[in-house]
Amino acid sequence: MQNEGKQSIRSLSSQVQKEKLMTTRPGVLTVPALVQNRTQFIARGRRLQYLTIEWNSAEFVIALVAGFLAGSIALIGFGFDSAIEVTSSLAALWRLGRDREEESREQADQRALRLIGLCFLLLACYILYESIHDLVDRIPPRHSIVGIVLAALSLIVMPWLAHLKRKVAIGLESVALEAETRQTEICAYLSAILLLGLGLNVWLDWWWADPLAGLGMVPFIAWEGWEAMRFLNRQSEVYFSSR
Repeated sequence: MQNEGKQSIRSLSSQVQKEKLMTTRPGVLTVPALVQNRTQFIARGRRLQYLTIEWNSAEFVIALVAGFLAGSIALIGFGFDSAIEVTSSLAALWRLGRDREEESREQADQRALRLIGLCFLLLACYILYESIHDLVDRIPPRHSIVGIVLAALSLIVMPWLAHLKRKVAIGLESVALEAETRQTEICAYLSAILLLGLGLNVWLDWWWADPLAGLGMVPFIAWEGWEAMRFLNRQSEVYFSSR
């Protein structure tokens, strides 16, 4: 009886210790809790990316059609930025699908970041060329009420999306997702610049406000592309120095 009592006490003590290991103390996550936490962030990130793709696809079509009809380089550039945003969201979805293994996660981060940075730089070159061309040739764009409404709506939606995306990027500690979040923030800045340019053209008939708005977009876009590429170079230096 005494032996049986000792065994039951040991069994109970062992069970209590296991339960303590599985519980999550404040500020400390166990391995199962960490896995569940990442799974929740991945699911939330995918929902946000799908929403971004739907919104920017519609934005791309509306902005391009309205931009070509009005001859507005700022509106056309905004439309192409929306297309890049769709590409970046697809890259972010691809990155989220490779979150299980740490090595695959880092490689996915690098490839997604390279694609996002390249898209930024190409768009900056396009808008710079077309804006200077319109200013030099003094090509006045027509008024675009559709563009103004689109820019105003984007100015509301994009900061909200960026706020939610940043939580996911921080939760997953992903540089590529953070870069994609910054691109969403830039879309909000571009919306404000676009709204100003189109509004001044409609209100005061300042035709040059539109190409100037396009030029105002270039530094924001080029900086993010440069930052993405520079981060990749830093990662490569760290990788080769560690070998």
